[in-house]
Amino acid sequence: MNSRAAGTRAGYPEADMAQPVRALVIDDDRLMCQLLAQYLAPHGFDVVAAHTGPEGVTRALAPDIEIVILDVMLPGLDGFGVLRAIRARSDVPVLMLTARGEEQERISGLDLGADDYVPKTFSHRELLARIQALLRRSRSAPKTDVLEAYGISLDSARRVVRRNGGRIELTTVEFDVLQALMRAGGRVLSRDQLLQEASQRGPDVSDRAVDVHISSLRRKLGHERSAGCIETVRSLGYRFRNPEGD
Repeated sequence: MNSRAAGTRAGYPEADMAQPVRALVIDDDRLMCQLLAQYLAPHGFDVVAAHTGPEGVTRALAPDIEIVILDVMLPGLDGFGVLRAIRARSDVPVLMLTARGEEQERISGLDLGADDYVPKTFSHRELLARIQALLRRSRSAPKTDVLEAYGISLDSARRVVRRNGGRIELTTVEFDVLQALMRAGGRVLSRDQLLQEASQRGPDVSDRAVDVHISSLRRKLGHERSAGCIETVRSLGYRFRNPEGD
């Protein structure tokens, strides 16, 4: 089977898929993994498997993995723990499987960042349709506005901040302040300007409260190199230090 034909059968325009889609199945049921691989291969998928939670996390973070099919019940680390670890480092589409399918499990998985959720009573045709839908959504998503410096990555579209790959939890106001500083490109922003940025999405805050949010940001950004990237300019305000120099 050539890759051009595989791309057509998988539901994509031929030009969009020069190679089969690399899919990862994380499940301790080895027979089911084999059966899924056999079913998906003629539809343009190259399926690899992991059989424990920790192994699944490691393999899911590989750059060639385009979609993850994740079981809830796993040895070493359950599916929710695996999903949490993946989402701390990657936005790869994740479809979760469960033998039970209770509503609370589905809600928990979706809340942790799963893109879809199906019980193990699925038909192969339904699973294929759901995988294809997730891939279409992922590949058609617009490019995100990402700001990067000092190991910090700020994704404006998803409102996610990471430092050296690890996610940092910020309040709404903290995110808006950091975004304004990074976008300013080394220019000094007054407390009033930062207050206006924060007020677009957050609760009303006082002028002095900006100092409190800056202090919290520095603490959350962590080590000295990142924390020192937000500079206080006496009597004027704050700026995000230019990594290329002043």
